[in-house]
Amino acid sequence: MRTDSVNVAEAAQAEARQYILEQFGQEYLPSKPPQYKTRAKGAQEAHEAIRPTGVRREPAALQDYLSRDELRLYDLIWKRFVASQMAPAILDQTSVDIVAGPEQGEKPYLFRATGSVVKFPGFLKVYEEGREQEEEEKEKEEGKDVRLPPLQEGEVLDLVRLLPLQHFTKPPPRYTDASLIRALEEYGIGRPSTYASILTTLLDRAYVDRVDKKLIPTELGFSVNDLLVAYFSDLITVGFTAEMEEKLDQVATGEQAWTPMLHEFYAPFAEKVAVAREQMPRVEFEPQATGEPCPECGQPLLVRHGRYGKFIGCSGFPKCRYTSPIPIPGVTCPVCGGAVVEKRTRRRQTFYSCANWRPDDDTACQWSAWKLPTQAQKQEETA
Repeated sequence: MRTDSVNVAEAAQAEARQYILEQFGQEYLPSKPPQYKTRAKGAQEAHEAIRPTGVRREPAALQDYLSRDELRLYDLIWKRFVASQMAPAILDQTSVDIVAGPEQGEKPYLFRATGSVVKFPGFLKVYEEGREQEEEEKEKEEGKDVRLPPLQEGEVLDLVRLLPLQHFTKPPPRYTDASLIRALEEYGIGRPSTYASILTTLLDRAYVDRVDKKLIPTELGFSVNDLLVAYFSDLITVGFTAEMEEKLDQVATGEQAWTPMLHEFYAPFAEKVAVAREQMPRVEFEPQATGEPCPECGQPLLVRHGRYGKFIGCSGFPKCRYTSPIPIPGVTCPVCGGAVVEKRTRRRQTFYSCANWRPDDDTACQWSAWKLPTQAQKQEETA
């Protein structure tokens, strides 16, 4: 199903309202069914929103019929739909001054806590939007969205312990799939139906690697970005991309003729392509010598760049086709004690396996995992 509409059928809203009334009470029911507007321009308003076919078909009742991923997806859809039909939550933005002490002959200490106090949970009773870990940490540092317990003026508090925390300015966190899609939405780039293909292209062309859910730019990605900025700087800005999306929407709705729009874009674009074809340098990633001989032919081994990342290959290629993954320094296999290597799936997701594994040998070590062994984590902490 592919739609970014937020329209809900009256029958579905009526069923949801009756369910909310029965399960949560009158105070959780809005005076009238809420109506929402789609943020994206040109959204498919004729379609209904993605929702459960019946609100009484609760996720718990489907555990025996759905796979783990299917159930998690249905649970998300069900909760978001029910929450969207409930009354708003009410939160008080609060600043609390806490006086500690004083000891005899000392001045009192003043501590201040800022955050929000939930006065009425509303839709939060069913669903609360998830956030990336980096976003939660940033909000806590800035005193945003910190939940405080209900307090009364003059109330005596027990100070169990004081946690002196020092915060340092951190660089912006790496994008994840979710945060990148949110950024695309904010800038008006792409549509819900194209977000998956954008991510797939970034990974398939090795512009980024996915490591622990984070999208890490590769050397190839940096090089391509630098060249595009140098030769197509005005075409790769978020403003130009969003404007082009809007023009295409106008063509789709008949507000603008497509031929003059394409001519206006293509004439200067063709000139830039011609200049780039003549002047843009060809970037080559030179293999690096490992200092070790090939175990099959004796020629020097090189660190090469392949479709699935770096690997060790013989300098005698194509006569000698010896290859091996690059061992991670100081990390050993928890099963056989051999070296541990980093690998990529076809979706360019990073995982780790024993270097002794052989696809044609069932007796070889079969250890693999999405995370490094505990020993590696301890070494990283020590470093």
